[in-house]
Amino acid sequence: MDTDNNRILYAENAHYTQSVASISKIMTAIVVIENIDIKKQITVGDEILKAHGSGIYVKQGEKISIEDLLYGLMLRSGNDAALVLAKNTSGSIEKFVQKMNEKAQEIGMKDTTFNNPSGLDEEDKGNISSAYDMALLMSYAMQNEDFKTITKTKERTVKTNKNVYKWTNKNKLLNTYKYTTGGKTGFTKKAKRTLVSTATKNGLNLTVVTINDGSDWKDHTSLYEEAFKKYTSYTFIDKGNITVLGETYYKNNTLYIKKDFKYPLLETEKDAVKIKYKLEKKRTFQDNEKVGTINLYIGDKKVNSQNIYINKEKQKSQTFFQKIKARFTNDK
Repeated sequence: MDTDNNRILYAENAHYTQSVASISKIMTAIVVIENIDIKKQITVGDEILKAHGSGIYVKQGEKISIEDLLYGLMLRSGNDAALVLAKNTSGSIEKFVQKMNEKAQEIGMKDTTFNNPSGLDEEDKGNISSAYDMALLMSYAMQNEDFKTITKTKERTVKTNKNVYKWTNKNKLLNTYKYTTGGKTGFTKKAKRTLVSTATKNGLNLTVVTINDGSDWKDHTSLYEEAFKKYTSYTFIDKGNITVLGETYYKNNTLYIKKDFKYPLLETEKDAVKIKYKLEKKRTFQDNEKVGTINLYIGDKKVNSQNIYINKEKQKSQTFFQKIKARFTNDK
């Protein structure tokens, strides 16, 4: 999947569902990051007594930051870290799991049910998802700078009032495939090997997910190499102020987009690309309100869309022709 626009470049059994083990912790991490100050220092409570399986082995009464626990969660797949993070973010494990499922619905994960923050398969049936949904989740999480920093970290040293820890990332691709930018491993006897990873080359940001795959390291590398050969990332319009050719209704205001308008294309698709603007004529509006969309078509099929926003004050904008960068520019 293209991480920026969720375009599926290759899929097989994408909506097959099963237990996904510790790749569930991607959701745990992003829910924590979005709901609590990660610099906050906390004291590990008795929730730790329920932890088993892979862990970072923090102790009850240990003082540690939310941020360091996130590194323990993502690098070492700490089930104990998952419980401590869930309890401190939402007050209880049950309320945290509810937030996980709410976030899954929000970002369009229709194949997914979370039952715990760790991914363990217990009497609660573990966490059920699909490769497609986990790719959606990782693509969403990779838009968060804190998450991106944590997931790409190879080593982390942490000092608490009780111990000094040195953690290495279980994601071997960070050391074996140079374009890797992050990921999360998983394994239980029920789920078998699960793996989510991300990689970037020449501006093309990709996510690969495999479930129940005994040769996942090799398969991820092969899938990346194939995609990087076939697809090129093109930036059609830079983020920031824009001028829509022929538009006069908002001539005294500033129109803008929040992120680069980009999309991956096959060589055979380039000549079929069309960009169309659709603006609403609003009588009243607030600063930073959505007033339209930019739509990308390959032939007659709309493949991507981004919102256009408005500011009341007129600011200097690049022209349509400046923004389109000649025809369009690849990100190499």
